[in-house]
Amino acid sequence: MKDFSRLVSEQMETMEKLLFLQSEIERCQEIENELRELQEEAKRESVCAEIERKKKELKEIHDIFEKQTEELIQSYQDTAALV
Repeated sequence: MKDFSRLVSEQMETMEKLLFLQSEIERCQEIENELRELQEEAKRESVCAEIERKKKELKEIHDIFEKQTEELIQSYQDTAALV
């Protein structure tokens, strides 16, 4: 059960990272739209690049989260099989 608890804790940390990055992407997209309206292309391109970096990081963390979910399920099944 110790392993299961550790996996749950790790997954919660990953979920926090996912939520943070999603909110950051939304914030950057809002800035991008504002800059587009102001027609400040150079700044908009910088924000677009930041959005792409954050999307890539989000994808990486999402992949980790999926792997942790699989480990969590396996740990639970292993624990249940022992009972």
